[in-house]
Amino acid sequence: MKLFKETALNAEQNYTRMTEQPVTSLILQLATPTIISMLITSLYSMTDTIFVSRLGTQSSAAVGVVFSIMSIIQSIGITLGQGSANTVSRLLGAKKRTEANQVFSTAFFTSMGLALVFTLFGLAWTNSLVRFLGATPTIAPYAVSYASVILIGAPWMAVSYTMNNNLRSEGKAYLGMLGMASGALLNVILDPIFIFGFGMGIKGAALATVLSQGVSFCILFSHFLRKRSNLNLSVRQVRLKWWIYRDILTVGAPSLFRTMLHTVSAICLNVFSAPFGDQAIAAMSITTRVMQFLNSALIGFGQGLQPVAGFSWGAKRYDRLIEAFKFCVRTAVVAFTFIGAICFAGANYIMLLFLSDPAVIAIGTVAIRYQCILMPLSAFNTLSGMVFQSTGHGSSSSILALARQGFFFVPVIALLPSFIGLSGVQIAQPIADILTFLLSLAYILPFLKKLRTLASVG
Repeated sequence: MKLFKETALNAEQNYTRMTEQPVTSLILQLATPTIISMLITSLYSMTDTIFVSRLGTQSSAAVGVVFSIMSIIQSIGITLGQGSANTVSRLLGAKKRTEANQVFSTAFFTSMGLALVFTLFGLAWTNSLVRFLGATPTIAPYAVSYASVILIGAPWMAVSYTMNNNLRSEGKAYLGMLGMASGALLNVILDPIFIFGFGMGIKGAALATVLSQGVSFCILFSHFLRKRSNLNLSVRQVRLKWWIYRDILTVGAPSLFRTMLHTVSAICLNVFSAPFGDQAIAAMSITTRVMQFLNSALIGFGQGLQPVAGFSWGAKRYDRLIEAFKFCVRTAVVAFTFIGAICFAGANYIMLLFLSDPAVIAIGTVAIRYQCILMPLSAFNTLSGMVFQSTGHGSSSSILALARQGFFFVPVIALLPSFIGLSGVQIAQPIADILTFLLSLAYILPFLKKLRTLASVG
């Protein structure tokens, strides 16, 4: 139970904990709630996909199309959240608490404002937006119905990610888990009630998601109102200063690139799957949800590394940073080798959880198996990018984020289907993962060498 229990610590006690507690136990303590939070949070899209799939192939595909809209909303909250969180962790490591409060408050209200602008834009051009995102004429009506509700919840959905990341940055991941997990579990309950009980169909799934995210927002916000956090949230702390946005965007840019490129890759996946029918779009959409669910555990584990890396870098404890990264890589590679093997063997049964359409199952089974083979490399890629991000090396992290879903994936999926048909769509992501692994090695090995030099000097 120690992994789940967090004793209330003042700022000085928290600093000592983050810089002196043994790395292995500290990362596990921080990572456990974030892994649970990420897994349960990913149930938002997973649950919607499972229940909506019962309405038919077009409905299932529509959720995949609107996933791009949800990715944009998330990108706002995660960019400002991770950008401010990693900046905050380094400021707390350097004992600059006033600046940490200013960074967090500025990120909070900026996130809300940008998400509101996106809501207004999306509601004004919903039809054009879903067609741009890859909806076919038969899928578009379902996508519009789903998106029109999801867009309303964008402001509190985005801000929830910002608050969750900042709670994690100060070592209070458990509080973030409570908020995100509560909303996700509520979504599981509301989905069948609204979709089938009230006969609302795909619009009911969207309403369940928006209401559940609203509950998450309220719980997360209450942690700051009740002073459970060492960070002070106030509009009076907002500073529209260049150094704050520079630091947030420098560190948050990799998250922006990563989430926006997920959107781009999702659009490409829909567009290049479309020639092979609605079944192909539905199958690849389900594959994306499944891999997102599995990777959410990896991201949660990496988020346990990030505050340790940020504090260690800010406190000039380079030895702890090296130890933390090596521990996380070893653990993640072994774990995802095992998970990948299980999912490879059970890929057909995983697809059956969503649809009984034989064509969808056949396409999705092959796609899941290809991606499962490369899961250990994906673990290394993700952790490499996250350690650069948490230590303020935004350019390196941005390049690695751009590589997987941009530099490599987009050209591969644009070219391969024209040569080898549907198989080109199914193997595009694994090929991108291999190329990203090679690039990650080229970046991380010199960085580790630099850390060893700094540690020896210190």
